Amino acid sequence: MTKATVDAVKADAKTVREILDKNKYEIDVFQREYAWERKQIEQLLADLEFKFLSDYDESDERKNVQNYSKYYLGSIIISLKDNKRSIIDGQQRLTSITLLLMYLNNLQKSQNEKVQINDLIFSEKYSEKSYNLQIPDRKDCIDAIYNNQEYEITGKSESVKNIVERYNDIEELFPQEIKGKALPYFIDWLIDNVMFVEIKTYSDEDAYTIFETMNDRGLNLTPTDMLKGYLLSNVESPEKKIALNELWKNRMADLHDIDKEKDLEFFKSWLRAKYAETIRPGKKGAENEDFEKISTRFHSWVRDNKNLLGLNGPSSFYDFIKIQFDFYSKLHLKIYEASMNLQKGLEHVFYVESRGFPVSFYNPLIMSPIKVTDDAKTIDKKIALVARFLETFIVYRSVNYRTLGSSSIRYTMFSLIKEIRNKDIQELVKILKEKIIGFEENLDGVMNFRLHQQNKRLVQFILARITNHIESKCGVQSDFKDYISREIKKPYEIEHIWANKFAEHREEFNQEHEFEDFRNKLGALILIPEGFNQSYGDLPYEDKLSHYFGQNLLAKTLSNQCYENNPTFMKYKNESKIPFKPYEHFKKQDIIERQKLYQKICEEIWSLEGFDEIVNS
Repeated sequence: MTKATVDAVKADAKTVREILDKNKYEIDVFQREYAWERKQIEQLLADLEFKFLSDYDESDERKNVQNYSKYYLGSIIISLKDNKRSIIDGQQRLTSITLLLMYLNNLQKSQNEKVQINDLIFSEKYSEKSYNLQIPDRKDCIDAIYNNQEYEITGKSESVKNIVERYNDIEELFPQEIKGKALPYFIDWLIDNVMFVEIKTYSDEDAYTIFETMNDRGLNLTPTDMLKGYLLSNVESPEKKIALNELWKNRMADLHDIDKEKDLEFFKSWLRAKYAETIRPGKKGAENEDFEKISTRFHSWVRDNKNLLGLNGPSSFYDFIKIQFDFYSKLHLKIYEASMNLQKGLEHVFYVESRGFPVSFYNPLIMSPIKVTDDAKTIDKKIALVARFLETFIVYRSVNYRTLGSSSIRYTMFSLIKEIRNKDIQELVKILKEKIIGFEENLDGVMNFRLHQQNKRLVQFILARITNHIESKCGVQSDFKDYISREIKKPYEIEHIWANKFAEHREEFNQEHEFEDFRNKLGALILIPEGFNQSYGDLPYEDKLSHYFGQNLLAKTLSNQCYENNPTFMKYKNESKIPFKPYEHFKKQDIIERQKLYQKICEEIWSLEGFDEIVNS
């Protein structure tokens, strides 16, 4: 970097407020898309929650927030030219923080005590909003998010799809502990105590020079590199060192083919699954424990806990890489493959992935009971059993409107990791069944479950599972992936059986909100391919019924034709005793019946007998 470049650079620590308040930012068209995934949002929220709650006391006055600890989100590089700010590096974090601010703005609307944060999101002139992140092709979706409205992402850019999905993730994962009295305190802290290091230049050339310099990691050692160095340095034989280094290098290549940070995820998952004994308590001033230390510096944690890992001589270091590392890294790749592609016997891994579960617990839980001495069949069964438990846990909590945010489940999940560690299949099944029986929630929650603005993906998941389940039971060709995918030619959409016409239902409802509540109940919904709603959605039920018969089996069951000359379906209906019935008309009481029908199907899908089926398969 030249002296002229250095002289043209200014670096300052700035708060979120100072970065965003009435400042407008652009990004060059050739920059990469907004690409954050759910796991990055999950980690961001977990980090912010921990840092905030480490200082927060509900007895504090709000002005005390200014004395809380700072939290640094890293650096951003800005090029300032022609009175315009161009983001050279940092759009991922700035976009994500903006989405969080919009969520908080929507969340605080129902609260008496509000924090003024609109100026960090947009400015207004002549009644027109101008967002502080000025990226034209994203304006429509940002409008919808700001106004808490639905936005259809089919056919949109990668950035727009990711923005909408990450906002949905924030809605699902935002910590329950901060939603009440603590909310204005948290917002104050976020905008005035969360910091960026702003690196400001006055030309794109200088900005990109700095960006390339900061991202040239050729000489920087990662935690993975440092762990490898420590382990190999304790292996005496040069020949063994060479062989282990080759094994390590090849496995890192496999992991990096998936994601450049997949190796970090693997080591965190493995060490947490098999060795972590403690987790940080959720109270003011609490210190990090095994679980958190593995996340931040797993290489030094291994060194500090070498006795716990059995590293007490050259041969043990050799075996740790040759046997343990080799086995569990392959296992991690196997779980990943099952999460991306629906595989017979491991379907529940795919279901959990498609629904979403905190990454910090997902892989450790599945890996925890598996031992290097397990054969292939035992490994598959243990994976399937834990994944089935996780899917059941997700559904039980979700239909009862309980959050899956990391902070809400961390102690329960960490305790389970330790409880099922290295257990054989029979012990594992016993523990998992007992946990489900002991849940506070159950599938009775389905009776009150309905579609709302924040749970569209969950509703689609449950409808997809119900539809795919009954079709599979009846020998109908069916693919769960098709029911949730946005990539197929005509993606499936949630169809309201009732058109949105309150006037046509006044004989049963005095108030429109009561009509809306019933119209959005799970039993009043099905999945239909894109385009159906545009063609038939506004028609009365009686006029849509014949068209429903041409759709999937769940839709067909509304029609009397489904019960004629359909021996496989009728056999399933009679043997399962699930109360399917056709509806010539579809009234309020029929929705209640249909809600009960869906609950019965859910009880069959997520029954305890499913664990025995896995064991005996």
